[in-house]
Amino acid sequence: MLTRKQHELLSFISDRLGETGVSPSFEEMKEALDLKSKSGVHRLVSALEERNFIRRLPNRARALEVMRLPEGMKSLAPTPRLVTTPPAAPRAPLPVLAAANDVLEIPLHGRIAAGVPIEAIEGQTMLSVPAALLGPGEHYALEVSGDSMVEAGILDGDYALVRRQEQAHEGDIVVALVHEHEATLKYWRHEGGMVRLDPANRAYDPQRYAPNEVRVQGRLAGLLRRY
Repeated sequence: MLTRKQHELLSFISDRLGETGVSPSFEEMKEALDLKSKSGVHRLVSALEERNFIRRLPNRARALEVMRLPEGMKSLAPTPRLVTTPPAAPRAPLPVLAAANDVLEIPLHGRIAAGVPIEAIEGQTMLSVPAALLGPGEHYALEVSGDSMVEAGILDGDYALVRRQEQAHEGDIVVALVHEHEATLKYWRHEGGMVRLDPANRAYDPQRYAPNEVRVQGRLAGLLRRY
């Protein structure tokens, strides 16, 4: 049996889903339930999760799925049209709540040079990234070191959000692995039979390699900057 606050929260989430299909934020939940802090919301969400009323989706900070509702509680949904035959089809499962300010956890693989190539990136932690900055595919993050890409708006200390792939189009900004042990962030271009890695800083010269000396590790998908 749910407490009054648990019941109110589940009802609020379910109604918001029926109205917009978008999960309310923790701040909106706090205000709707007249709670003093978001820690109270976290406790209520955890209690509902333990009782299998809701489920947190993996790798998403504020994405929930409503698994079931208590007896007598109805989800807010558009009023169905009146029909006689055939019988109404079974109701589809409740859609997933994905907050507009959803956050994903992606691997952070250390630092990468935006200047002279450095040793290949090592180590791995996780970085929280707004989902809106990422498209489809598998992604990882790298901390930028150097200033050779400043004219492309990529600054020292930025986090490069990289889509993992092994192919690139002419002019893409890529993570290039040179001689299998040095990684750098550059424009990917071809010149004759060579691969040319172009900086975005007039103080640096392009780097030229034979095709078997360099390979693509991913393409730049976005940037994250902390002030």
